[in-house]
Amino acid sequence: MKYVKDISTHTLEVKQSKFIAWLAPYDDYKTTLQKLKNKHPKARHFVTAYRYLNEYGQIVEHSSDDGEPNGTSGKPSLMVLQGNSLINTAVIIVRYFGGTKLGTGGLVRAYSDAVNLVVGVSDLEKYSNESLKIIEIKYSDIRFIEYGCEIFNIVILEKIFDIKSTYKIKADEENMEKFLEKVKRVVTLLKE
Repeated sequence: MKYVKDISTHTLEVKQSKFIAWLAPYDDYKTTLQKLKNKHPKARHFVTAYRYLNEYGQIVEHSSDDGEPNGTSGKPSLMVLQGNSLINTAVIIVRYFGGTKLGTGGLVRAYSDAVNLVVGVSDLEKYSNESLKIIEIKYSDIRFIEYGCEIFNIVILEKIFDIKSTYKIKADEENMEKFLEKVKRVVTLLKE
């Protein structure tokens, strides 16, 4: 599986209709959709599709035709995301009607092509399960821990300084295991 880290866009024109596809991380989906609706008030349709992993590791999928004939836009867009094994990713296609009706087959092709084009120009990252941990350390070991975080690509989400320091950290499972093995003598694992 793969995912996209940054928002990217590509425009497809078919018989004077413009299909502007935006590929975004799922976490940015709602704000991106709102920004696009504000930026393109004269657009006829805002077709969407997304796939993400929920807290149980299940894939959740959704698509919307936004006024296009049923099944001609959202579902084909979702199928492109599925075909590219994209996860935690959303696509929004802004359509400006050009005056010529494309028919159901033409709409399916246009939306599929628009999504394929934006996927083709996007930087895709390989997805791996992430692990979230809360660790407790002595103040004197902070430098050692932060150096280890840097070496093993551990993201420090939160730092709390009290009698002992508490760090909330995140990384892919493989790097997290290596990091915890390296620092086990100075770390108390509080929560997984």
